[in-house]
Amino acid sequence: MNNKHSVLGIIWRGMAMGIAEIIPGVSGGTIAFITGIYERLLGAISGIGPKQFTAFKEEGVKGVWNSLDGNFILLLLLGMGIGIIAGTFGVSYFLENYPEPLWAFFFGLIIASVLYILGKVTNFHWKMVLLFTVGVIIAYVMTAMYPMNGSDNLLYLFMAGMIAICALILPGVSGSFMLLILGVYTVIISTLKNFLSAPDMDGLLTISVFSLGCLFGLLTFSKVVSYFFKKYNNGTLSVLAGFMIGSIHKIWPWRNPVVLFDKESGANLDQVDLTKVGEMLHSDSYKVVMDSNVLPSEYFADPKTGLVIIAGLIGFFLVFILSRIDQSKE
Repeated sequence: MNNKHSVLGIIWRGMAMGIAEIIPGVSGGTIAFITGIYERLLGAISGIGPKQFTAFKEEGVKGVWNSLDGNFILLLLLGMGIGIIAGTFGVSYFLENYPEPLWAFFFGLIIASVLYILGKVTNFHWKMVLLFTVGVIIAYVMTAMYPMNGSDNLLYLFMAGMIAICALILPGVSGSFMLLILGVYTVIISTLKNFLSAPDMDGLLTISVFSLGCLFGLLTFSKVVSYFFKKYNNGTLSVLAGFMIGSIHKIWPWRNPVVLFDKESGANLDQVDLTKVGEMLHSDSYKVVMDSNVLPSEYFADPKTGLVIIAGLIGFFLVFILSRIDQSKE
């Protein structure tokens, strides 16, 4: 695990993760893996536990901070905050005006990342192929599911938080998309908006329970993944590569909407008029829940084929450029 990343190096990685988290279908965990901080992030999160009490007894607050890899986490969170803010303006512009090249960029990025990850698997044999296939199937099923009917039951919200936070740990899984699949996207977003405008105990309870679910899931699942990384490195890499391939259909550049989510009513629209869908998506009142991958000739809007190819190639080669950076001498 490389703990010698520079201050600016950690911040820009956090920025990239923050930008990824606001893009439906793209995982911050994928960016962490590509940029070489995945295992360090995993180690920092999974390391939270009883050892902090020992560190406090021996070295006080400084010992606890060091045991948490505090400088790394703080700088990464700073970068993620900057990335979310910058991405809200910059990425949203591309999503509104050039979504196809943007998706192509990430498509190329993930294809190259899968090759990069598989290249790190030593002794690649039939068991690794099987694990890779399992990862593909699980990720595809998860990302192709029709949205469930959600619930505001506190136990359900706790479980939803546990599942959604896995997007930070598992490359290829988008947290916002998982909330849509679980049917709690509108519950969480509307509750948060209402609470910020007019705080009340019910809203505080809902947000707190969901947040506790996220925290519990993050701490628990990170330990599981960290364990498998240490004990079964090749198998874990194979499964993660499968996750990324299995979910890549969600960022195919040319996708015609099939089901839209109406943010105001909280209902799904499964009868989509392709001649009007462009205008509906630009209104920011709808979110694509399910779509269908098509060829450029069948796309409901201008396919921008030339830009798509260029953007995809840039994303593809960027991974190999990043992989050649000596992270110990940034």
